[in-house]
Amino acid sequence: MKITQSNINDLQAELKVVITPEDYQEKVDKELKNYRKNAEIPGFRKGKVPMSVINKKYRIPVLVDQVNKLLQEDLYKYISSEKVKVLGSPMPKDSQQVDWENTSTFTFEFEIGLSPDLDVKITKKDKVKYYQIQADNKLVDNYANDIAKRYGAMSKPEISEEGDLVFCEIVQIDVDGNVMENGVRNEATVSMDFISDKKIKKQFIGVTEGDSFIVNVMKAFSNHTDLSAMLNITHDQLHDLSSEDFQFTVKNVSRIKPSEMNLELFEKVYGKDSVKTEKEFKAKIKDEAERSFVPESDRMLKNDVVTYLIDKIKFDMPDEFLKRWLVHTSEKKVTLEQIESEYDMYSKSLRWQLIENNILENYNVKV
Repeated sequence: MKITQSNINDLQAELKVVITPEDYQEKVDKELKNYRKNAEIPGFRKGKVPMSVINKKYRIPVLVDQVNKLLQEDLYKYISSEKVKVLGSPMPKDSQQVDWENTSTFTFEFEIGLSPDLDVKITKKDKVKYYQIQADNKLVDNYANDIAKRYGAMSKPEISEEGDLVFCEIVQIDVDGNVMENGVRNEATVSMDFISDKKIKKQFIGVTEGDSFIVNVMKAFSNHTDLSAMLNITHDQLHDLSSEDFQFTVKNVSRIKPSEMNLELFEKVYGKDSVKTEKEFKAKIKDEAERSFVPESDRMLKNDVVTYLIDKIKFDMPDEFLKRWLVHTSEKKVTLEQIESEYDMYSKSLRWQLIENNILENYNVKV
């Protein structure tokens, strides 16, 4: 087998692969003999089929298979041994017709995109801000109130007030207000805090056991994940509802009386002698909240570093080749126009990959 590389420019080249009978014939003959051992053809005993019959029936498929295996294996061996920095993968040139019946020496031609030469240097002048997200007083107060509710006392009032939990039977109704025979039906607790529509929220205030009212659930609840759970249906089923109106019948009302901000609460949450005052309690909450924001700050930093380096380090890529290669390798049928509309995003991702790899290599960073 002979492989030759012809550079078109600094970013694109062609590979020409010539495969001769010396490369494949022995493997083809061996495979055909294996076929003969196992072939079951009417008129012949197993293992006794004449090779002329085997050749006529199986030679071309076996030849195609063996040549393609050799082609793939040796092509990538060449790229590895010659240290060819390829972007994408080798792409067959258009309009290559192979005459498998009458040809013994096969020639294949490929286009390849070449990675640009990079030498990324990071200095003290390269600076990107790291943002620390702070928990303000309002957020800390909300967290503290949520904790107080979590450790609060539960009661069962007869009539609901704002902020209560209302346990309801929920059934789907049609446009005429009748219960749908095969409609959605479930029992669930409705938290008024999660109702986004103010008018609908008022429907849950001042109700008692046995009261019924109609609610458009898609209007009432903006969080569709929570709504799906409340109705006990999937997200897809939620968005395929034949009717968004549901009848809510109150079964009971629950009210949480928040725990007082005292030592008993502090010890339940953080253990004995850890927090003694409300000020210390909120300081602890603030610290925990801000530590929970660190991953978000880290993500923001990474995004800013990527954007900064992509903007700073300019280099050319074999864009036209890569666009055609993306069309060629796509699992779904796509057009060049579709690829071009999304290419900027792909290009930035590839540029960052090249920059990152060069930084790891230059600074001997092990991941």
